[in-house]
Amino acid sequence: MKPPKAPKSEMHLVQLLPNLLTLAAICAGLTAIRFGIEGNFERAVRLILLAGVLDGLDGRVARLLKSESPIGAELDSLADFVNFGVAPVLLIYLWALQDMRNEAWIAMLIFSVCCVVRLARFNVGARVGADVKEKVGDFFTGVPAPAGAVLVMLPMYLAFLTDHAPMSVYSELAVCAWVVFVGLMMISRVPTFALKTVTIARTRVRYFMIGFVFFIAALLTYTWATLAICSLIYLASLPLSLRAARRLPQPPEV
Repeated sequence: MKPPKAPKSEMHLVQLLPNLLTLAAICAGLTAIRFGIEGNFERAVRLILLAGVLDGLDGRVARLLKSESPIGAELDSLADFVNFGVAPVLLIYLWALQDMRNEAWIAMLIFSVCCVVRLARFNVGARVGADVKEKVGDFFTGVPAPAGAVLVMLPMYLAFLTDHAPMSVYSELAVCAWVVFVGLMMISRVPTFALKTVTIARTRVRYFMIGFVFFIAALLTYTWATLAICSLIYLASLPLSLRAARRLPQPPEV
């Protein structure tokens, strides 16, 4: 039995759930910045990861409830910029790069600008009727913003694994170069695998579920090692995705 329809001037509270998830993601990202300022970087990184999970849920919940709206789309885009374009690089800057203020800040700005350009390209593509996922076949165009945020914090994962080893000038320059590289990859035309389109045989679902449980257990138990390994695997997949995309009849475009 279907629930009674609400009058046009009203709406069911459950229809607000996608926007509430988006607002919760923004709160997580901003709170991550607060913990970064206080020097609690491990908790800050976890909050950014939580923001990424919430970002992945809000759109799916909106489609499930059939409650997509223009304001929800705008909120999602703004949340992505805060959580994936600003918070991660601010944490990196506060974590290890304040002794190299000018060069480090330039790198931070480049990353944030690349992220906002990618999001703007995404929004324009949606308005003109292009695929809002920036996807052709099994590939995204460039590194998605959430993946970019996870990748750019790779130096932090490695440092947490080694008990926050002190950084030299050369390692600080390397971190700045890494930040710029990930930012440029977000606005690049390099095809990257879109996991949303991956299928699995029904006979292998049980093994996938066991593997997923293993991944979650590893993420909760060995958080930084798991994130570092996942980041390196993603990097290793980029040449493979480029090679696979070249076999398509037409090159991927936004």
